[in-house]
Amino acid sequence: MADYDFADKTAVVTGGASGIGRETAIQFAEAGANVVVTDVDDERGEDVASEINDETEGAAVFVHVDVTDMDDVEAMVETATEEFGGLDIAFNNAGIGGPEAHAGDVEEDEWLATIGVNLNGVWRALKAELDAMTDQEEGGTIVNMSSVLGQVGFEGSSAYVAAKHGVLGLTKTAAWEYAGEDVRVNAICPGFIETPLLDEAGITTNEELQGQIAGMHSQQRLGKPEEIADAVLWLCSEGASFTNGEALTVDSGFTSR
Repeated sequence: MADYDFADKTAVVTGGASGIGRETAIQFAEAGANVVVTDVDDERGEDVASEINDETEGAAVFVHVDVTDMDDVEAMVETATEEFGGLDIAFNNAGIGGPEAHAGDVEEDEWLATIGVNLNGVWRALKAELDAMTDQEEGGTIVNMSSVLGQVGFEGSSAYVAAKHGVLGLTKTAAWEYAGEDVRVNAICPGFIETPLLDEAGITTNEELQGQIAGMHSQQRLGKPEEIADAVLWLCSEGASFTNGEALTVDSGFTSR
């Protein structure tokens, strides 16, 4: 982890109970930020907030947030402003894996559920965050979770791929729309990372499949959550002050071929 200073800043992290979200929330706190950790998994989310409060220089609260529910998302932003006085940083990370099927075989409810979380959920969070950030003097920074699969096709993942492509379009457009109000909006595009999402997809529990996926990366391994979290912190730092509308790819060359 690089040395960042987010003292007196407040960050919200959706999907903060595990994986990349958990690691990012902890890194923000270690850099001095106050963090609103959100997730639908209350037990693990509370554990992350407790770990931050017990072991870092930052402070944290947990809020149950389902990103398919606008009321939940608005409550998340209200908590940030009421508990910590404002909202400086947002990492819209919550997501699901989606169905594994060819495009014509995906069931409608599966398609809508995947888009509902991975794209519409990012938009809901962005909408609420922008409302708060444009109502304060210093603006803010937002990072949306896309994927390398937001840049390329991937057989059997049409709903997920479509949602992650949509996140990039949303990010680029919002970046232009709100730059004049001192809000930067970027996206992060990880390769395949060792997270519970890959466990659920059966990738990390199948040695042969994991080897095949790892082989799609130049370093012949899966990424680690902390490697993505460090990139998110950079995007939110002063070092990235001229970075806006970017899709930052952290994928060990997955998209380079």
